[in-house]
Amino acid sequence: MRDPLKAILAAWALGVLSVGVPPASAAAATPERSAEQAQTPASKEVVRLADWVIASDDYDGMPFLIIDKVSAEVFVFGGDGRLRGVAPALLGLAHGDDSAPGIGEKELSKITPEERTTPAGRFVMGFGESPSDKDVLWVDYDTAVSIHQVPLNNPKEHRLQRLQSPTPKDNRITFGCINVPVEFYEKIVQPTFAGTKGVAYVLPETRPLEEVFAAFRPQDASRSELAASSATGVDAADTVATGSTDVFPYSTANSH
Repeated sequence: MRDPLKAILAAWALGVLSVGVPPASAAAATPERSAEQAQTPASKEVVRLADWVIASDDYDGMPFLIIDKVSAEVFVFGGDGRLRGVAPALLGLAHGDDSAPGIGEKELSKITPEERTTPAGRFVMGFGESPSDKDVLWVDYDTAVSIHQVPLNNPKEHRLQRLQSPTPKDNRITFGCINVPVEFYEKIVQPTFAGTKGVAYVLPETRPLEEVFAAFRPQDASRSELAASSATGVDAADTVATGSTDVFPYSTANSH
């Protein structure tokens, strides 16, 4: 998805870019957009999973998100199945789909580089306190994996620059948590999951999708607002969802 988003960098420099069907207040004055215009590019695996999640109601009417570790991106959906926002993310340093045994009980200083994975799977998540006394969105409390805004307390790690980079190759830096741009966290993640449980779907990077999500079944028709991106551009796909989507490709907001 990173390459298709390069074309919207200029628009992002002027503020949050909104794509999809306009908000209700502007609907009457704005012509309805085509399905292709309303789509947000994503990897084919993200599209496949999102279509199944929505078609099967696997999310049980809760807000949910999909994390693509290969492209280092987060896709947030509301409880109505509509895409709310997309942003780059920083992920676990080590490639892999499983958490090391007892990782949640270890001190950070004792976690080896090869143990710093972001586990794949389906997780029921919710907000809760963290050791830093800040509320974070816990993906898996037992393995200490959460989603939170990118920390900038260690300039040598260049975390903000890694988020701004147009390639996902330098987005592997965390102990396993998912770091997202501050503005995306405050404007999309917090409002979407506040006061409710949610579901996180973390795509695998070393195993097939079907092996991690046993109930997964491919869908004949697209149910999400996502379009698969490829080397030749965006593949056309139908959408049944409406609403606006905030795309946060390269936020430069500061962290606390």
